[in-house]
Amino acid sequence: MKTRSTQNRLASINYTWIVKHFTFLLFLAFLAIIYIANGHWADNTIRDINTTQKQVKDMEYEYKNLKSLEMYRSRESQVTQAAAALGLKPATEPPVKLDIQTAKQQSWDQQ
Repeated sequence: MKTRSTQNRLASINYTWIVKHFTFLLFLAFLAIIYIANGHWADNTIRDINTTQKQVKDMEYEYKNLKSLEMYRSRESQVTQAAAALGLKPATEPPVKLDIQTAKQQSWDQQ
């Protein structure tokens, strides 16, 4: 069993050691706070990344859906049906090429 003088002496040594190393202990406490804050920051960043990945995936599906719908609507049969609703009909004869020379070309040819 320890006597009171030994206990006082140990308490005195511990107190003096704590006072002597107080700045180092504050530094360790500061590092612990930084460590905890870094963990929270990393968790929030991971959450944001996962949310962004989900949004990108949803937008990719929407893009593919709209692209396939546009390809379907741009088929000749679908364009013909849409034009028929407006009263337009497909041409039965091929287009005619018009050969028009401008005044500048005509004057150039005459020289």
